[in-house]
Amino acid sequence: MKPEAVLKQFFGYSTFRGQQHAVIEHILAGRHALVIMPTGMGKSLCYQIPALLQDGLTVVISPLIALMKDQVDGLVKRGIDAVFINSSLKRQERESRYSALREGKYRILYVTPERFRKREFVEIMRSRQVDLLAVDEAHCISEWGHDFRPDYTRLQEFRRLLGEPTTIALTATATPEVQKDIVGQLGLKADEVELFHEGINRPNLYLEVEHVWGEDEKLEHILSICKKHQGNGIVYFSLIKTLDIFSELLQNAKTPHLCYHGQLERRQRKVIQNQFMQGENTLVLATNAFGMGIDKENIRFVVHAETPGSMESYYQEIGRAGRDGLDSTCALLYDEQDLLIQMEFIKWSNPNAEFYERVYQTLVNAGDTINSHDVDWLKEQLHYKNRRDYRVETVLSMLDRYTVTEGELERKNLRVVAELPATLQDQDYLDAKLERQQKKLYALVQYTKCESDRKAFIHTYFGLPYPE
Repeated sequence: MKPEAVLKQFFGYSTFRGQQHAVIEHILAGRHALVIMPTGMGKSLCYQIPALLQDGLTVVISPLIALMKDQVDGLVKRGIDAVFINSSLKRQERESRYSALREGKYRILYVTPERFRKREFVEIMRSRQVDLLAVDEAHCISEWGHDFRPDYTRLQEFRRLLGEPTTIALTATATPEVQKDIVGQLGLKADEVELFHEGINRPNLYLEVEHVWGEDEKLEHILSICKKHQGNGIVYFSLIKTLDIFSELLQNAKTPHLCYHGQLERRQRKVIQNQFMQGENTLVLATNAFGMGIDKENIRFVVHAETPGSMESYYQEIGRAGRDGLDSTCALLYDEQDLLIQMEFIKWSNPNAEFYERVYQTLVNAGDTINSHDVDWLKEQLHYKNRRDYRVETVLSMLDRYTVTEGELERKNLRVVAELPATLQDQDYLDAKLERQQKKLYALVQYTKCESDRKAFIHTYFGLPYPE
């Protein structure tokens, strides 16, 4: 069967988009690829169709549990033998899927990179023939990227474990620096990986920047945009507190809307997401937790009510507008006061080496008694009580991602299982990481001050020529 026949039979399309066909033929020939394709252009078909034309298993590494569930549900509805295995499964269901995987079932398997920490999973994977490794949201591979996760630095190890299969990495955004890092983290050489770059130009998106001061001016612009652009829209906020304030202001203005953020229970988030996906003329106020998996075609506007932290984040989020090809507005409401929020975020996410050492030693010295306490107790041991200082949460997350610890403090099963890695003790490395994040924020500020073509500015940032 040819790729065109699979496309028609399983996905209902008669023709491929852009470079999809070229990528698929490249993969079927056993060659590696890095695919950079705008959001909504069908990146997933570039590995799903080869998966159906090969005999072995295709392993898809994906960063988000909710996203992989949605993708697998969609594939299963099309009659494709796909499955996900992640921490959302109860033990009985996980073991059932492990058993089926061991017996040779499934054509496509979705997992997070953290799944490779599980010994049973690794042993099963060693017994399977893996023809294709697909790394979705590949910017996560790179420590230079905007969503760095240390487990992604083990991709080279995962590839060896799987028998070094043909590999495809996919993302919507990657600067030349990030592209180089992705290839290196996969354990491949530049001449072994073909770059398929669809560009990032979206002619139907209209980019606006409004310089504002305070909540009143922001509210005025949000209401104006909602009135002018009838249809579905997203308003992004950096802080849940600010989102709640504007929710009340919009209620007072009799503007119906939904609210979505990471502190809602998973079931509630799912309900709200479904309401937005199925609704018409629906407005949602959201933090960046409302993101991947939002593939509604007719979003007419995306507003950033607070300054995002990087061009990468900004571009990912505006990419959710106008996937149907119709005109859509992307408005950034820039208030210089909002920079303080992002500067705080950068501070919280970049503890220095001395702080990593203090937290680590506190955990080691506490031993099993640490699970009798909580994060606030841990902060007290470090002699500070600023509730707006989230460096401890960052350190706990990084220790988990570097497999220094196992378990969670919230579940009362946290324990130290390894030494503090050299990376987290290297102040030069940590300083360089901090500087990179500061430069990303500075680039976003420069974008807001751009008086020429903003799309040209974005292309330049991502190292691309701007189409005439």
